[in-house]
Amino acid sequence: MRNLFAVAFAATFSFALSSPVNAEIKIGAFTSATGPASFLGEPQRLTLEMLVKQINAAGGVNGQPIKLIFYDDASDASASRNFAVRMVEEDKVAAIVGGSGTGNSMAVIPVVEDANIPFVSFSGGVEIINPVRKWVFKPPHTDLMACEKIFDDMKAQGLSKAALIAGQGGFAKSMAKQCTDLAPKKSITILAQESYGPRDSDMTPQLNRIKAIPGVEAVINADIGQGPAIVTRNFRQLGMTQALYMGHAAATLGYLEAVAKDGEGIRIPAPLLLVADTLEANDPRKSVLVKYRDDFVAATKRQPDAFGGYAHDGLLLLVDAMKRAKSSDPQKVRDALEKTDGFVGTVGRIRMSPTDHLGIDLGSFEMLTIKDGRWARAPGK
Repeated sequence: MRNLFAVAFAATFSFALSSPVNAEIKIGAFTSATGPASFLGEPQRLTLEMLVKQINAAGGVNGQPIKLIFYDDASDASASRNFAVRMVEEDKVAAIVGGSGTGNSMAVIPVVEDANIPFVSFSGGVEIINPVRKWVFKPPHTDLMACEKIFDDMKAQGLSKAALIAGQGGFAKSMAKQCTDLAPKKSITILAQESYGPRDSDMTPQLNRIKAIPGVEAVINADIGQGPAIVTRNFRQLGMTQALYMGHAAATLGYLEAVAKDGEGIRIPAPLLLVADTLEANDPRKSVLVKYRDDFVAATKRQPDAFGGYAHDGLLLLVDAMKRAKSSDPQKVRDALEKTDGFVGTVGRIRMSPTDHLGIDLGSFEMLTIKDGRWARAPGK
């Protein structure tokens, strides 16, 4: 009898140890909460923390609370990779989200692909999901889409000749290449290409060279960080009259505050989050955008930007996949992510497939401007 009791106790104890019921779901996350890209990564960190609190307060995912295991890569891609290894080998996470910059996400991809762990990136570079990688997904618009949106807007404005000025980071180089490669297909002529370093505080020499070239009708800036604000101020100081386009990485509160009145009239492709109130009341995207914006303001006392929105979409896209899979098993979650159809985020309606791990089209991008110190829809011709 005693032996039977011991066997029964051991079986029950073993089941309790192996049962996933009410166990935490570990989700790894990394952003550039400090360092040069902190204006991107800090809103993302705040967004993740806010959403995890909301999800857990509502009962978690499939009845299990989320444990967010967060690392600040301090804007260093090598640190991103090291943290990814730690999350896989030591923290034993079910999935990873993050990557404030394209270089940070690219550094993590080999780790997650080798470990067979789903990774949802917050970064913009098209090379993150092109070619399609089995374990990698992302909701943000790509740099290629930004180039396409800018060129389509130029044509609508009757413009066809541009100059390109870009930084030297991962996103900036990628967008510059995408724009250069796409331009002939869009009947756009790139008359000049200039670049600047990450520590440059004055782009007047580069802009003066562009100003001296006859025929330039538009100037396109590809970069993240302080570069776009410096380019914008120098552009105005030189009295340049061409159309000035920013890449979507400049759709941040930091850029808006830094350029002040110098930003009036710039044109920038960006998610509708920045102009959520302009949507019709019956637009299904409006409730998602307004809820995130209002929740973020209540939690942080500051306005969200496009990059905080990317973190919102990335985490909730992953949670949605876990709910549909009724599991946090990496393979099942990966398969569910790939079958995402109709998820509405701040970037728009997402529909993924085995050949598309982005899931949005150009129609989800809006051409915006700055009017009276605030984001607004850009006027047509």
